[in-house]
Amino acid sequence: MDMRDDDAKEQSDDVFTRVSEELNQFRLYAEIAAVFEGCRKFDAVILPTLSGDTAREVQRGMARLEKSIAEPSLPVIPPDQTELAGQVLNAYRTYDLSTNDYHIYRRPGEAMILRWLEGEQVAVFYQRLQSHFDAMLENAREEHRWVDPSEMDEKTKTYQQLLHKADQIRLEERWFRDLVRERGVCALSTQTVYEMNIAFLAEDVMGTSPEEVVGEESAVLFDPSEQDLAWFYKLFLLRGVRDGLEQMCFFTFLQKSNESW
Repeated sequence: MDMRDDDAKEQSDDVFTRVSEELNQFRLYAEIAAVFEGCRKFDAVILPTLSGDTAREVQRGMARLEKSIAEPSLPVIPPDQTELAGQVLNAYRTYDLSTNDYHIYRRPGEAMILRWLEGEQVAVFYQRLQSHFDAMLENAREEHRWVDPSEMDEKTKTYQQLLHKADQIRLEERWFRDLVRERGVCALSTQTVYEMNIAFLAEDVMGTSPEEVVGEESAVLFDPSEQDLAWFYKLFLLRGVRDGLEQMCFFTFLQKSNESW
């Protein structure tokens, strides 16, 4: 039973909502950074040689796997789709593609990016994922670190307390890593941004240029507007295990926001 008076309850709920939304943003950023920092941190290269057939085959597979998940909060692939998940996770072997690198298929106004990780690469990915989240969390705390607690209002104190409790968040748990490793299941999560700034993704996260990612025909090279830089973005994050070896496949679909799709 909630015994708070109405004003206190409303204030606390507002703070809880704010912290929840901020933590979700930190998680989204951490996922984007960990998936796309390979060129800056791990000698990954951009390979715009992926065939359209391979890109579309993986796209169809990811779409089927997404539809097979009954409850997004438990994104485990059902047993009857495990074979398909394995095919997607092992497509780099099927088509002789490298892990770690970014394999891109491009056409005007659209790009598909594939990246696979396996073994130690997966372990490092999880470390980087958590590091990015922790850094965002620490930055949020820093804003109030030097404020005298006696000068804080109740809302700020509650906000600080909730941020400190966020130390307990481990993103690999959200990704069901233990379940994947111990039970041998596959899991799929997705992330959607309706207007992703392509310059932020390419320059700030990947350390390259928009034209390297989406091609010169699609990138506005001179004085781009906000609309020019806005792309629909959907990321599929599939993970599983084969012969005791952890695997991941990241499939990203990008389309100019002013294009039909």
